This record gives sequence, structure tokens and C-alpha cells, in this order.
Amino acid sequence: MSVSHRLTAPAPGWTTTTDVVVVGSGVAGLTVALNARKAGLRAMVVTKAMLDDGSTRWAQGGIAAALGEGDTPEQHLDDTLVAGAGLCDAEAVRTLVTEGPDAVRRLIAVGAEFDLDADGEILLTREGGHHRRRIAHAGGDATGAEISRALVTAVRSDPGVELIEHALVLDLLTDAEGHAAGLTLHVMGEGQRDGVGAIRARAVVLATGGMGQVFSATTNPAVSTGDGVALALRAGAEVTDLEFVQFHPTVLWLGPEAEGQQPLVSEAVRGEGAYLVDADENRFMVGQHELAELAPRDIVAKAITRQMQLKGTEHMYLDGRHFGADMWATRFPTILASCRSHGIDPVTELIPVAPAAHYASGGVSTDLRGRTTVPGLYACGEVACTGVHGANRLASNSLLEGLVFAERIAADLAERHRSGELPERSVDVAGARAAVGVPLPAPESRAEIQRLMSRGAGVLRSAESMAATAAGLAALAEQALAHVAEEKPADPRVETWEAANLHLVASALVAAAARREETRGCHWREDFPDRDDTHWHRHLITTLATTGTPVTG
Repeated sequence: MSVSHRLTAPAPGWTTTTDVVVVGSGVAGLTVALNARKAGLRAMVVTKAMLDDGSTRWAQGGIAAALGEGDTPEQHLDDTLVAGAGLCDAEAVRTLVTEGPDAVRRLIAVGAEFDLDADGEILLTREGGHHRRRIAHAGGDATGAEISRALVTAVRSDPGVELIEHALVLDLLTDAEGHAAGLTLHVMGEGQRDGVGAIRARAVVLATGGMGQVFSATTNPAVSTGDGVALALRAGAEVTDLEFVQFHPTVLWLGPEAEGQQPLVSEAVRGEGAYLVDADENRFMVGQHELAELAPRDIVAKAITRQMQLKGTEHMYLDGRHFGADMWATRFPTILASCRSHGIDPVTELIPVAPAAHYASGGVSTDLRGRTTVPGLYACGEVACTGVHGANRLASNSLLEGLVFAERIAADLAERHRSGELPERSVDVAGARAAVGVPLPAPESRAEIQRLMSRGAGVLRSAESMAATAAGLAALAEQALAHVAEEKPADPRVETWEAANLHLVASALVAAAARREETRGCHWREDFPDRDDTHWHRHLITTLATTGTPVTG
């Protein structure tokens, strides 16, 4: 497919200016904005929905940090390295675990209120892969919602942080030297900033969350369409380890036709002692790993999938009946209400569960300061690949990673600002036209992309399944390009651009997954069932070729 067929949005109809534009309103994005303001920089937060509608508020389990008696950053590091299956960047992990405890304390100072024990100390629990109780939680199982509440409150009270809600970012603006100079976006609202516009900025920070919506069933909200990774690819940035998509083992099974965001049953439920069982109530995780139900997520997801295949069923069960009504109501009120809303009472019944797409361990390549390979473009949170997660994220490290590396980005921006390294950038905004994907498929192709990915690049992968997925994605591209040639292109609106982003990240993910011919972490190849450190103990980097095709090397 040729770049000459690239469909573009209209030229920006309005322009505004700031020092730092942050795309995303989760823990990472809001932390960058607040800390940039402390350094005297103007900050603007752009979010696709409302300020509190990102992925952070859906996080049930908690935030991991060595806060408990007897726990140490070194032990947290060891657990993270084991979960990452040999591909973690040890320096990045050490940064995370050593800076994490104080970062959590600063989050508390902002206003986040965690659950406390009788002595007023932070109440800690365990999750899969952790050998210690080091997961701080809030509201029982509403940790993300509490963190989001605190940060949103702080941002809304700071008049120096400007907000643009209901806005989809399109593409990066760069100056003559290739330095990030802002971005183009489409605002879905009314007033002066409706439609396609541009923000000029000294630096751009991507904190757009994940790409879970590339699969039919996911724990991610509807806004998680891979926008940040797609933007970065189009801007010429490197992305790393896209093949490592974590499937959460215990997602509430709502039937074979269920699509979109599915209810999560937090790992903390197993951390408190719930069991995984089959229909005969056999605990199939016992004997498979020293931690049984609390093994790292990739191991549990694979075990559930194998047991489903063995039994010829579409789900397994989680047994928390021994908790009793009081514990369910106080420790897991959100999950209890969610199960009951779907006709399941976990106090007296087994909970049907199955794996679903949950977290992207890979993403836009960054260094320890959050800098990407494009000057002036930063990334943090799930959109980024810092090297912390390796081939499989350790439970509850995600909120901590977003927090720690957001603080590091803000510190880097502050230092560059003080030293004069963040001058105002000159860019031809009037002539900018936002290229949105190669190609731009019709909005209804979103469902087909999801079906293709779930069938061929989900928990179980093989050369044959991914070749079929790649062929299906290519057919959608050719169809879109044919419509352009016939002067019947898809209407360039938000739903269309989301489909374009999903198509691009799906194509990049499949390219990486097809290239890695081994099973490692959350990447499971049926045709290469063993881990191969001789050939594949390395990261795979994906870029966008001039033809618009993702290339992995």
C-alpha cells in the first residue's frame, strides 16, 4: 500500500499554545501535568473522554511497593524479574522498586486514601507472582478509582493546568529539526475548539493507556484503541515488545458472544485465598507452580486455557465461597456488585472466569527519563515500554510504573526548562494536515479487526493463525484503499480514526508476534512451545516503513 493513498484530516481550524501537552488522564498523565506545573511550566491535558474515564479508575487490585515490614525493594525486584521471563531491563526495574515507596507516599500527600489497618498503617495484600504482601489498595477493590479521584481533584484545582476533554489526538507536529512541537487533534464538542485543531508545545507526553480494544474481549475501557502507539509509529518512533500482551486469567465470563469491556475479577481475590477450579471443583493449579493460584499471570492464563481445552469448556471457575458474606462486602464490594448484576452471587456460587486481553507489556520505546526515539516526545504508563515488564507484567506494577516514570519525565522537563533546552518550537500549523493511518478503514471494520485478532493472535498463537490474521488485516486495508481510489473514502470522523489506529497497532502486533518464534511470558506459540534463550533473548523493535507497513527487527 502506498503513502500516496494516505487519507488525511482537514487542516487544523484552530490553534492553541502551551509548554507541555500531556495526552491521557490516568495516573501517569495527571502526575506529569501536576509535577510540570510545580516546575513552572504551563501544562495542558488532552483526554479522549472525561478526565476520569481513563484506564486507571478501572484498576481493582492496587499498587505494588515495598512498604511492609520485612519487605525490601530487592525482593520486589526479584519478583518482577521472574515474572518478566528474562526480558526485563534490570536498571529500569531497580528504578521502579527503589523510587516506588516514596512515590506512593507522595501520592498519598496529593490526597489518595488507601485502606489502613487497626494501627493506621497501610493495609497490604498479595497478588500473583509476589512473595510478600506489598499491594496497597483503596475501598477494598477500588484502588484505581481512588487514585483517579485524588489526581483529578488536584488537577482541577490547579488553574495552571488547562483541560481539553472529548478529544482524539491525530498526529505529532514536528519542527524543521524533527523535534516534537505539538500535535493535531479532533475535539468532539461544541464551541471554539470543535473539530480538528492543533496544540503547539515545547514537548509532548503520551500517556494514552493501552490497546486492549484490539481484541474482542478485554478488561480495557472503550477508549483504549492504541492511539498513542499508532501516533508514535506514524511519527517515526520505535516501539518495543508489542507481542507481549497480557491476558488477565480471571475475567468474568458472560457467554461466548460477549464483546468489548468485560468485568474484571481482581487477582487480589486469589491473593486473599480464592481457588481456581474446574466444573468438578478440582483445583487444577495445585502442583503446576509453587505459588498455585498466585503464580504469575501468564502461567495462570495458560493453565486455565489448557484446562478449558482438556475439559472442552469455555471457562473455568473461581471459588471464593469460603470468604463469607462479610468479607465479600467489605474487601471486594465492586466485584461483588458486578457479579450480582450478572446473576452470580460469589458468596454462594462459583464465579465463571476466562482469560481476556488486559495489559500491553510493550509499547513506545523509552529510556529511564521517559524519552522516546523522537526528540521532545515522551511516553509513560501502559503506552510506553520502559523495560520494567519484560515479557509479562507483575501484578500491580502498572500503577507504580506510571507514577514513578511520570515523576521522572516531569523532572527531566523541569531540568531541560531550567537549562534552556525547551525553547518554543516553530511549526507550520496552518499547513499541517493530520495523516490518520494507512489506510483509513470504515468504522464498522473495528469489530472485524477484533475478531481477527482474537482468533489468530490471542492467548494461543501459531504461524498459521497469525498468517490468517495478517491476511484478514491486509484485506481490510486493500478494501479501504479501493474505496479511496473510487473516491468513496470512509468519513474521516473519530470512530474511523479509532479503527485506523486499531488496524495499525493490530498489524504491528501481529508482525512482532509472528517474528518471535518461541513461547515466553505472555506470548504463547503453539508451534514453538519452548522458551529459546539462544535466539530470542532479545527485544523486538517495530517501526513504520515508508510504505506504511510495520516492520519488526
